[in-house]
Amino acid sequence: MAEILGMSVLVIAGASQITAVQLMSDQAPTLVVILAGLAVNLRLALYSASLAPHLEGMSLARRMAAAYWLTDQTFGVAISRFERDRGMTPGQRAAYFFGSGVLICLPWYAFTVVGALAGARIPGWLALDFAVPVTFIALFAPALRSLPHLAAAAVSVALALSFAWLPYSLGLMVAAICAMVVGALVETWREGRA
Repeated sequence: MAEILGMSVLVIAGASQITAVQLMSDQAPTLVVILAGLAVNLRLALYSASLAPHLEGMSLARRMAAAYWLTDQTFGVAISRFERDRGMTPGQRAAYFFGSGVLICLPWYAFTVVGALAGARIPGWLALDFAVPVTFIALFAPALRSLPHLAAAAVSVALALSFAWLPYSLGLMVAAICAMVVGALVETWREGRA
């Protein structure tokens, strides 16, 4: 139980946790597990870059805390609000972000314990594997409004499906890295045309 909760508290990234646990259960080399977790979490660097202008002026300690609380869900909730309500003060934006983090991460910890205790009792025929991708789609589909976002999403989906046969979920790493590169290239191309 301590290992399970410890991973949730230290990592707070469901996609990389699921990837790492799957790789560990497949007895993948430790380096592959670490690289896969890092690759899956590369999107957090993009989230951070998107949030930085909204959270500027925070102290180093607060920025470090924000990095800890940054998840797909906190990003999705916060960036939607920040883009919708441009009149928020820096203090209001910080409070909103940290409030989102607490409301999302504390239940994550609690349900990690519930899952560890009750997960084995859930029948296999329920096939709950779809829950993580559906949550991810629900959070980010509304944000796909620009050409770079759409290009990155399309490349990510196409490559993840094309390379699904690779062992240790390496196809996800390939897809994530290529999608970020394509998104950045399209953004650079778009800015050059402006």
